[in-house]
Amino acid sequence: MKTKILSASLAICMTTVMATATAGTLSNIFPEDTYISMKKSATIINFPQQETWKGGPNMLYTAITPNGQMVLSTSPSTGSVYVFDAKTDKQLAIIKVGKAPKGVKVTPDGKLAYVSNQGSNDISVVDLKKLAVVDTIKTEKGPHNAVFTKDGKLAYVTLQGGAGIGVIDTAARKMVKVIPVPGIINPHNMDLSADEKTAFVRDFVHSVAVLDLASGKVKKVIEVGAGHGGIDVTPDGRYAATGAIGDTYISVIDTKTLARNNIEVGAGPHGVRASKDSRWLYVTLTADNKVAVVNMKTMKVEEKIAVGKFPFWVAVQGNP
Repeated sequence: MKTKILSASLAICMTTVMATATAGTLSNIFPEDTYISMKKSATIINFPQQETWKGGPNMLYTAITPNGQMVLSTSPSTGSVYVFDAKTDKQLAIIKVGKAPKGVKVTPDGKLAYVSNQGSNDISVVDLKKLAVVDTIKTEKGPHNAVFTKDGKLAYVTLQGGAGIGVIDTAARKMVKVIPVPGIINPHNMDLSADEKTAFVRDFVHSVAVLDLASGKVKKVIEVGAGHGGIDVTPDGRYAATGAIGDTYISVIDTKTLARNNIEVGAGPHGVRASKDSRWLYVTLTADNKVAVVNMKTMKVEEKIAVGKFPFWVAVQGNP
C-alpha cells in the first residue's frame, strides 16, 4: 500500500526532504533505487522517488531482489516478512516465518529469500514465486543475518547467541559447520570481501573481526563505535563500512591495510549500504530520524535527509 503522507509528522519529514535536497540532487546521490525501513513508523521509504509504503510494526531488515522487482522487510513483532512489488508499490504478501525474524537476504538468482529467525533458532526459506515458506534450516542459537557467496552455493549467518558464523550449504539447505569468531561479542552482521576469502564480522558491542574463511582464523579485531550496527563491503571492494547505534560516527575500514577511518555522521548510525558504483554510502541515523549520505571520495557527509521515525536498514539495488 503506497501513501505519500502517513501522518502530520511524516508530512513534515517529507517537506524537510524537499527542502534539503532537490529532485535533481536526489537522483544524483541515489543512482539506484534505495529503500529505507523505519522501525517506529512501520514504513519503508524509497529514493529517489520519495514514496512511503505502509508495512508492519517494528520494521527492521530490508532486502531487494536482484531484478529490482520485489522488496522484503521483516517485522519481528508479527513474526512475518512483508513483500512489496517495487514497481507498482503494491503489497504482495505478508508471510509468516519463525519467531523474531531479523535479517532477510535474497539469493543471487532471486528465487529464494533467507529469513533469520533469532527467536526460533532457524532460517525460513521463502520461495519468491510462491510467496511461501518452503523449508526451514535449523541453526545454532540466535541467527541474526546472512550473506550469500556470489555463486549462491554457500550462505554465512551470524549467530548472535555467541557460537560464531554458521555455514549453510544452500543446495542441501543445511548448516554444515560453525566457525568460531574469538575476540568479539555476539556476531551481529557481516559481509564478504570482493574475493570472498575474508569475512568482516560486526559484533553487538564495539568491534569488527576480520576473519579468514579458509583457515577460520581471525586476522584482526578492530575497535569501532559503541553498540551494534550494519556492515557493508563496498561493491568495488575497497572499504568495509560499519555503523554504531550507540555513537555518532561510522567506521570505514580499508579492506587491504585494515586501517580505520571514523566519520562523524549524526546520532545512532545503524544501517549502512553503498551505492552500486561505491561513490555514496547511505547511513540510517536512528536517533536523528535522518539518512546521512557520505561521499566516499571525500569521506564527508554530503546530505542529511529527514525520514520517518527510527530509520533502521538500507537496501540498494545492485548491492545485495
